[in-house]
Amino acid sequence: MQPFAYTAADDVQAATRLAVADRHARYLAGGTTLVDLMKLDVETPTQLIDITRLPLAEIVAQADGGLRIGALVRNADLAHNEAVRARFPVLSQALLAGASGQVRNMATTAGNLLQRTRCSYFRDRATPCNKRQPGSGCAAIDGYNRMHAVLGTSASCIATHPSDMAVALIALDARVRILGSAGERVIPLAELHRLPGDHPERENTLEPGELITAVEVPPLSFASRSLYVKVRDRASFAFALASAAVALDVDGGRVRDARIALGGVGTKPWRAPEAEDVLRGRPATVDSYRAAADAALAGAMPRVHNGFKIELARRTLVRAFLRLEAR
Repeated sequence: MQPFAYTAADDVQAATRLAVADRHARYLAGGTTLVDLMKLDVETPTQLIDITRLPLAEIVAQADGGLRIGALVRNADLAHNEAVRARFPVLSQALLAGASGQVRNMATTAGNLLQRTRCSYFRDRATPCNKRQPGSGCAAIDGYNRMHAVLGTSASCIATHPSDMAVALIALDARVRILGSAGERVIPLAELHRLPGDHPERENTLEPGELITAVEVPPLSFASRSLYVKVRDRASFAFALASAAVALDVDGGRVRDARIALGGVGTKPWRAPEAEDVLRGRPATVDSYRAAADAALAGAMPRVHNGFKIELARRTLVRAFLRLEAR
């Protein structure tokens, strides 16, 4: 681990000023990803700005049925919040499917969104990685890539985004509140994460020094009829091979509306609007769900070891809809 300065921020504006002044500074909250990467010398910040004292740890249920989640809300608190469990069960389920109880007690909402890939080549400084060292190459493309992405990949990077929570939030049309030197802005969560393209080192659309202050989940009439299904190598503390976050509005046996997002298969949390379009107006049957799954994976690009993920993701999505229907 490289030497670094430590500063505890007293207010949000002070934190962003510190980060703007030092482009190699990093915000520290739960530290469940950042500290790990610092120990590996993958992250080498010159300064850690401790933001744990900032007033960003509230969950506020809005009168219109939406939800405002502070950036510092712990994953465990969010997962067990009564409003979340009742109005947005897919979010609670996704959180409980992630990591371990100990990690959920530390990890925060914003940190979860911004966690970096678990690609073993990214974490190993002895191997080339465009995300870690731009222009060095991607060892995963011709290496062991069983855990890697099949959607949103490029010739420069095939690393999978690891978050479960982000998959549920993107299915719920969540928005992100961001504060920086230019003031506050609000963007759809779908615009927070970048595809790797030719610059996989640019993982998100945050400007230098910007700080996520909250996540807003808008009201959705059928969000209470939502579900998260995760398929992984072991029953706990494992990242997804494939996962699906779904919400379904059915009337008279036909699908009026749907929300679909996939995890474990994309280079970012993967919303599937084309699959939602396929479902709308169709009968709520297994054949319709399979057609939606085919649409969701139509652009998948397998590598030597991860081609199984395409069929696995299809089946995971169909299973999610069938389980939701059964409930």
